[in-house]
Amino acid sequence: MSNMAQKADSSKSNSSDPRNQEVVFAAQGNPQLGNLETPINSSGLTKWFIRNLPAYRADLTPFRRGLEVGMAHGYLLFGPFAKLGPLRNAPSGNLAGLLSTIGLVVILTACLSMYANSNPYKPVATVTVPNPPSAFNTTEGWNNFASAFLIGGIGGGVTAYFLTSNLTFIQGLFG
Repeated sequence: MSNMAQKADSSKSNSSDPRNQEVVFAAQGNPQLGNLETPINSSGLTKWFIRNLPAYRADLTPFRRGLEVGMAHGYLLFGPFAKLGPLRNAPSGNLAGLLSTIGLVVILTACLSMYANSNPYKPVATVTVPNPPSAFNTTEGWNNFASAFLIGGIGGGVTAYFLTSNLTFIQGLFG
């Protein structure tokens, strides 16, 4: 047996061979699905986190999904506009942040509505979300999501404005 054949045989039995330690596989063993299972997207923690987001949580109506997503966006968008915007040191900085937040939420809602009316593709099953919710299968579901996003976004922005504007009073209640 030649020296190269012995090396080939020894590499097949060697467990430290990098090919024996591959961690990325085709989803469901089918490479034609165009999806890969990696240690990140197929871990239990990642699957739990993604499946508990409002967009993928089971048994929610499109309106409830949009309301939750909108509240989070409105609440989180307020801070950068109010505290990092050009009027951050002005007495009306928080109001400018609120109005900017509402403006962006209205723009995002218009974008969601345009997407809803463009005949979007049906949700695709992935490694992380094997059964996507049927809420996004119809134009009506997307429009319900968009209208609730507007309500939740404005509500989240107003809540952040109220908390920020009355911070000293709220701190006095607890301190």
